[in-house]
Amino acid sequence: MLATLMTVMIVLLLLNFPMMIPLIAAPLVILFIYFPMMDPMLMMRQLETGIEAYVLLAVPLFILAADIMTTGKTSNRLLDFIGSFVAHMRGGYAITTSAACTLFGAISGSTQATVVAIGTPMRQRLLKAGYKDSSAIALIINSSDIALLVPPSIGMIMYALVSGTSVGDLFLAGIIPGILVFLSFAIYSYIYAKVKNIPLAEKATWKERWMFTRKALLPLGFPVIIIGGLYSGIFSATEAAGVSVLYAFILEVIIYRSIKLSDMPKVALSTGLVTSAVFVLVAGGQAFTWMISFARIPQIVSDAVLGTDPSAIYVLIMVSIFFFIGCMFVDPIVVILVLTPIFMPVAESAGIDPVHLGIIITFQAALGSATPPFGVDIFTASAVFQKSYLDVIRGTPPFIVILLIVGALLIGFEEISLAYRFFQ
Repeated sequence: MLATLMTVMIVLLLLNFPMMIPLIAAPLVILFIYFPMMDPMLMMRQLETGIEAYVLLAVPLFILAADIMTTGKTSNRLLDFIGSFVAHMRGGYAITTSAACTLFGAISGSTQATVVAIGTPMRQRLLKAGYKDSSAIALIINSSDIALLVPPSIGMIMYALVSGTSVGDLFLAGIIPGILVFLSFAIYSYIYAKVKNIPLAEKATWKERWMFTRKALLPLGFPVIIIGGLYSGIFSATEAAGVSVLYAFILEVIIYRSIKLSDMPKVALSTGLVTSAVFVLVAGGQAFTWMISFARIPQIVSDAVLGTDPSAIYVLIMVSIFFFIGCMFVDPIVVILVLTPIFMPVAESAGIDPVHLGIIITFQAALGSATPPFGVDIFTASAVFQKSYLDVIRGTPPFIVILLIVGALLIGFEEISLAYRFFQ
């Protein structure tokens, strides 16, 4: 049964069908071959169930907020603000890139949106500062992965949907791992700039810093609103998404006037296209999950891979390997929807906290999305920067090594993921 499922999916992918087709077709084939007496309408009902969850309302809202901010001038304001304080340091422009990706990730929740919004202006600054193009692009796509770790991570929303874990808890738990990745990249950037003798930028005056700070104050309100609202219990993750859209609209349309009202239908259309693709994947993921659960495939896989009574560390290592490899080939949303139901039961039996498991999974999804051969951020960068595939991946190995080290720390010390509970 498992062989049939995998064969159908691989064949359809090799025939160049979009991922949503094998995700729906494979469980249908299992249904017709192994359970011919079952009503196919049950599969249709699962497709509907997949997009009924209230938490999914947050997805199009966060995407819309990100689209508004990407179309506007927010990214440049963040870059100018951060650069005025750190650009003159050794590796300052690279540190600015990672910091800006972290902050914009706290606005958008999307790695690809971050590549576009921060990567487009920052790449030129890095090249002028003396960085190789391959190093600049690698820094951008890997720093953009922090968007999956800090709130409002769309990957965390997908995991919460499948696992039933609190989205708010996941958002808060991702802050420290996200900062840890940023600090790791900052240290590497400092060492790289010193070894390569990258020239230092001119130091900004305090007058210039104050000017850029004033311009960035309102965009910096995004993470404050989301994190502060969730932590204080003022609103839920879904309500935070609605507030983000309103805030983005007021900022870019009314205050900055970087977007005209006549531009909003185009922005909304972009959001609608992305949301429809995400929701089809979510619906297909629910049908896939239901069928493999009914066929007891998770038990088969866990018994074969994990054995009986595995330790928590071993489970987390195997989860990391499977999700890392999966996201190297397929969109992270699909991998989270497909693999989480397989590993969730055995993780619970091993005593792993579901929030900690969610951080491990989203971290590996972030790592895989920028890792060859088919990490989604690689192709986003290739399209945005108009560079070949090889040019994009050439500088990625050092960042992959850094992320693997951080991943090992997260596996070994769950306190990193659960530190937010000490402040509650």
